[in-house]
Amino acid sequence: MKTILLVKTSSLGDVVHNLPVASDIRAAFPDSRIDWVVEESFAAVPRLHPAVEHVLPVATRRWRHSLLAGATRAEIRRFVDHLRSRTYDAVVDTQGLLKSALLSFAARGAKHGLDWASSREPLAMFYDRTHSVPWSTHAVERNRVLAARALEFTAPGGPEYGIHASAADFGWLPRGTYAVLLHATSNERKLWPEKRWVELGRTLAEGARHCVLPWHANGERARSERLAREIPGAIVPPGLALAEMTELVAGAAVVTGVDTGLTHLAGALGIPTVGIYCATSPASTGLYGCARAVNLGDTGIPPAAREVLAALEQLTTHP
Repeated sequence: MKTILLVKTSSLGDVVHNLPVASDIRAAFPDSRIDWVVEESFAAVPRLHPAVEHVLPVATRRWRHSLLAGATRAEIRRFVDHLRSRTYDAVVDTQGLLKSALLSFAARGAKHGLDWASSREPLAMFYDRTHSVPWSTHAVERNRVLAARALEFTAPGGPEYGIHASAADFGWLPRGTYAVLLHATSNERKLWPEKRWVELGRTLAEGARHCVLPWHANGERARSERLAREIPGAIVPPGLALAEMTELVAGAAVVTGVDTGLTHLAGALGIPTVGIYCATSPASTGLYGCARAVNLGDTGIPPAAREVLAALEQLTTHP
């Protein structure tokens, strides 16, 4: 039985993009054991994949704010001890950043990563073997190619995200069909104009769909509330953890979102999803290989609301 450790810690979209690697490995090695190191705030995502046996949450984002504190150092020691408690046949770092290289280096097992030309940082010293992966391919395929070369197998044709989630019965959510509008992103350049969200939401409301407007930070909540005042029947939920957001998305009739990790998660779950791109190109990191998803827009070319509505109509009437 092969034992494999995947190191892909963040961000949410990157973690979602790594899910097909677990599917590929399980297809190539049916009796393999796959563990995964991931940032603690995103641990709910690899736990959705049936091929991932053990998720090892790491707290690099939290630790970096108090590295000199005794409690932080003790927590780091406990994590490293736990990480090193198992020896792996292969440790595959698909992140390609210094933090992931250090985590890989700390693990026991043959370490694989990107070579100098394929990574943003010169990290070859941390690995036993490095592999060349073209920059021209989508992020999902870069992950898959690296894993296939590290473990010496041929990846199947298309990506399989391999995850499923069940909808939850939220007390604040009325019965009936609903759409999730993921308007929030930490990068203001990626925001879609509010008037277009309103146009989209009003049309969806006319079709007897509640529009749910999730938020994470306070500024995002204020935007949700502004949009809700303009969209009939719109709902601003309470703050939701990632696992709850996954359950919300899983029960949606449709999802529309800007370039953010939750949009990628919706696509990976097979929900009819439209990704809206305003400041980045979807060519390298857009929704990819999802059964019922489409990307609209490009750098400096945000889509019109009517284009999003037409895409949603196409996704729901011709699944």
